[in-house]
Amino acid sequence: MRHRLLGRALPAFVLLAAIAGPVLAQEAQNGVAYQQPPAPIAQILDTKPTPTPSLSPDDTTLALFDRSNLPSISELAEPMLRLGGYRINPRNNGPANSRISWLTGMSFQQVEGGAIRPVSLPANAQFTSPSWSPDGKSVAFLMDAPQGMELWVADVAGATARKVAEGYVNAAAGAGFDWLPDNSGLVVRIVPTGRGAAPDTTRPPSGPTISETGGRAAPTRTYQDLLSDAGDEALFDHYFTSQLAVVSLDGTVRPIGQPGVILGAAVSPDGAHVLQTRVKKPYSYVVPAGLFPSEVTVTDLQGRVLHQVADLPLRDNIPTPFDSVAPGPRSVQWRADAPATLVWTEAQDGGDSRAPSEVRDRVLMLAAPFNSQPVKLIDLDERYGGVDWGRDDLAIVGSRWFNTRNETRYVVDPSNPGQGRVLLERNYQDRYNNPGSPVSQPTGNGFSVMRFTPDGSRVLMTGAGATRQGEYPFLAAMDLNTGQSERIWTSAPGAYESLVGILDDEGRRLVTRRETKDMPGNLYIRSLDDDQAAAPATALTAFPDPAPQLAGVSRELITYTRADGVQLSGTLYLPAGYDKTRDGPLPLVMWAYPAEFTDAAVAGQVVDTDNRFVRPGGSSHLFLLTQGYAVLDNPTMPIIGVNGAEPNDTYIEQLSASAAAAVKAVVDLGVADPDKIAVGGHSYGAFMTANLLAHTDLFRTGIARSGAYNRTLTPFGFQAEQRTYWEATETYQEMSPFTYANRVNEPILLIHGEADDNSGTFPVQSERFYAALKGQGATVRYVVLPLEAHGYRARESVGHTLWETVRWLDQYVKNAGPREVAAAPAGAASGTP
Repeated sequence: MRHRLLGRALPAFVLLAAIAGPVLAQEAQNGVAYQQPPAPIAQILDTKPTPTPSLSPDDTTLALFDRSNLPSISELAEPMLRLGGYRINPRNNGPANSRISWLTGMSFQQVEGGAIRPVSLPANAQFTSPSWSPDGKSVAFLMDAPQGMELWVADVAGATARKVAEGYVNAAAGAGFDWLPDNSGLVVRIVPTGRGAAPDTTRPPSGPTISETGGRAAPTRTYQDLLSDAGDEALFDHYFTSQLAVVSLDGTVRPIGQPGVILGAAVSPDGAHVLQTRVKKPYSYVVPAGLFPSEVTVTDLQGRVLHQVADLPLRDNIPTPFDSVAPGPRSVQWRADAPATLVWTEAQDGGDSRAPSEVRDRVLMLAAPFNSQPVKLIDLDERYGGVDWGRDDLAIVGSRWFNTRNETRYVVDPSNPGQGRVLLERNYQDRYNNPGSPVSQPTGNGFSVMRFTPDGSRVLMTGAGATRQGEYPFLAAMDLNTGQSERIWTSAPGAYESLVGILDDEGRRLVTRRETKDMPGNLYIRSLDDDQAAAPATALTAFPDPAPQLAGVSRELITYTRADGVQLSGTLYLPAGYDKTRDGPLPLVMWAYPAEFTDAAVAGQVVDTDNRFVRPGGSSHLFLLTQGYAVLDNPTMPIIGVNGAEPNDTYIEQLSASAAAAVKAVVDLGVADPDKIAVGGHSYGAFMTANLLAHTDLFRTGIARSGAYNRTLTPFGFQAEQRTYWEATETYQEMSPFTYANRVNEPILLIHGEADDNSGTFPVQSERFYAALKGQGATVRYVVLPLEAHGYRARESVGHTLWETVRWLDQYVKNAGPREVAAAPAGAASGTP
């Protein structure tokens, strides 16, 4: 196939490296084999993952799903198509291997006691998308087969599994199936029978690909994996066309309507209707498939169209501010507590958040048989954020506004719609005062509603329970008149215990997941009528420590203050057996990710992690603890805009000040050698890393993974920046480390996935930054990971990334000689502590 198909031999280049010192200069530039990280990192990477537990809707059965380890590079090398913002595997018409973590085994265990019963599956089985039936007696899932994804169902009582019907599920746009409320079968998107071979796109093109605009403003953010020509359109049609069908558990397959490009299909609570989203032409080469022209309709189970909710045009001109949306109906869904009632929202300001409007969004309802006018549920002065359904006379509607970071929750009466009452209003970044979210309970038809106290006056809430001392999850009862909450139960000091399920009508017997600093997370049954200390919870699982090699690592939250008074914090990790008095200061790595705020007090909130069980996985920087490094994890780097000021207009100043405060803090503690500190990060953290090397002399080196370095390549916004390049040209340029490549006078290691799928972090970002640094005579190494996306998944890639990281830090930090600080160019900040 042509260039869109990435299932090819590994490229001849694996690494690109500048000659950066006597050791690295000896390495060949091409054909370098994957390397293994030093012990015990490799051994930890190869440890079997902990199973994933799932509680049945009726709270009687626990399913345990075995997970595959890191896939091999040969698995990632399977063919992959990038079409309309999706990445798919043409072999099985499912998600590409870079987008999926396969499950490999399944077991059932009764919550009230009994042995674990493994489900018999074929040898070397791998499956995905497990989904409980509404009655909790079965689990449906997609089994990978040589020619496609098969629909299988596991029976809880017998601990057996079987393929339900012949044919294959079209999982290109998601799981592709939805249980019927009566548990008799599923509505499935299947690959059309007799589809035939994929279009041949290897033939010479018949003409050029042309894009043209007639003067209509159509700003779009930086999307990945878009269609690019007629060949892509043909492939998109082939792989995304589905036949909707009812598949009964006895194997009967009954089509619903005609095939089409169906991106969504949801069965109504009464099981008599299907809400469908079908894409239609003309397709676009500038936005993903979710913004193509589409029809949203309701059909019956024979495929007859009963109601058209929306006929949406191409949406390629949505204004770039984050609070802007497309005109027309959106967020269409079924009301969870009614047989067949549609709910959606429509912008009342044309979708442009910059346009003045008292009402931003209107929430509407329409009940079957869908032949009357929609009913207004509520008008909102912020953007719609969803509904928690409760009962006929009570639901909670949420709204948000990004510019202010404000959220509002309203109590509404669906039986008397039209207006709502404010339940609470808050800054949604405020962790300390987060009331949590309503606890849900299944209704028996595949939908869930809010859970109330027995008298119906209060709704049960659960949340993280962030405090200065740590996160302590809770169960609370919120008064629906005042918005005030009363805590029913809170995780005990020293433990992080969160709610998984409730076993009785009174809400006194809970299933929880509990972990401590030294104990991995496991599931328990807890009775709220017992004293926590006198009657400990009953264990349901006994998962072991997946990385006991790190059990002796010490962890401490440290707090310090930025020069402008903003409170900062970070988690300081020290290697097992380290003694400050005996061993002295260590080489240290700071790994961070900036965040934007509108409130300095919220930005300065400190939350300890001493009650959490932490073990690294993937390419985590915490593996450096096994190599004699200290790690300051997530030192806060808040970028604050107060009283309407744009945070990014002072990004460099605030970032540099935060980094200087963090360096001073670890040096003052006596655990870090001020001459041996490195900085690193992934994605926006890589962007941060490059900026800190360009604008300060705080660090000996930097490690930047999968970053963006030239903001002119993301001209319609990035991260939390809503303004376009033409509205904030100076900010875009000053925030771009590419602009200041001539000021990077410390070694930097760049790593990037060859097939990065993240918006804005195209591999060209690292490629051109490397070229700029090389041209300025910087010490830089650029590692390209074949077949990898934004995050690295293959065992070979992860291992090699860690090998590169350790090797680089050993040379330029641990074993480096005294620092020779070059004279800073005019205008550069020193920032040396």
